[in-house]
Amino acid sequence: MRLTRKLVLAKAKASDLESVKKLNCWGCNLTDISIFSQMPNIKVLTLSVNSISSLAPLAGCLSLCELYLRRNMIPSLSELSHLRPLTRLRVLWLAENPCCGSDYSQYRLTVLRCLPRLQKLDNQVVTEDEIALALMEGEEVTTPPGSVQNQLSTNGLPEAETENDLLNYNMEETNKIREELGMKPLSRDKFPSFSSPPTRETKLSMIKTHTLDAVLLLLKDLDEEELRIVQTATQNRLKTYTLDSEIQMGDGTMSSSITDG
Repeated sequence: MRLTRKLVLAKAKASDLESVKKLNCWGCNLTDISIFSQMPNIKVLTLSVNSISSLAPLAGCLSLCELYLRRNMIPSLSELSHLRPLTRLRVLWLAENPCCGSDYSQYRLTVLRCLPRLQKLDNQVVTEDEIALALMEGEEVTTPPGSVQNQLSTNGLPEAETENDLLNYNMEETNKIREELGMKPLSRDKFPSFSSPPTRETKLSMIKTHTLDAVLLLLKDLDEEELRIVQTATQNRLKTYTLDSEIQMGDGTMSSSITDG
């Protein structure tokens, strides 16, 4: 079944497609959602329990924050490449699709590598450690064959199709943000190739580096109120380190006094 303009306006109680911000099409037996190419301002979209197989029409929904796709017919995680331009997307529910496979852990890491800005996946909160691990161990999601995005992405820039392209993009993007924050840029050796599996000795260091990268990449999407929350949390965290340091210094002084006594 094709989702039509008339059905959208009726469900959303709206007069035009561009004014639709929230839409619930749960269990409508949908197969064709091409109408969303005309809905750039949609923010919350529920498409669970349908027969959708392609996410290409969602590539232009740049305001999308929450997307619910549980129990559809999405065949491959390569369809997630259409969601890469959606930098505001924070919540995704993709479970019970053919693309999820039988290895839930690997599926989750692959989704998060493709969409590292997600805060919740399949109703489970995403952690910073998960993002860092996903950047190393998640599989690369390639654009589906024949897709328009294979040649050109929605913002007019070539799509990053290789691991080296993705690596360069992450490095340049992170260093740009670090520069804006008055921090020193990271050298390329801090961004080891995804195709080279990390050794046991470097894995912890890589996780810490990618965790910092993930945090910096997310900062630019936060508004003033959210940044103040991060500032408060950071200050409280720093106070903890300061307190621990003072306690250790006090213990050291006490031990020294006992020894001298």
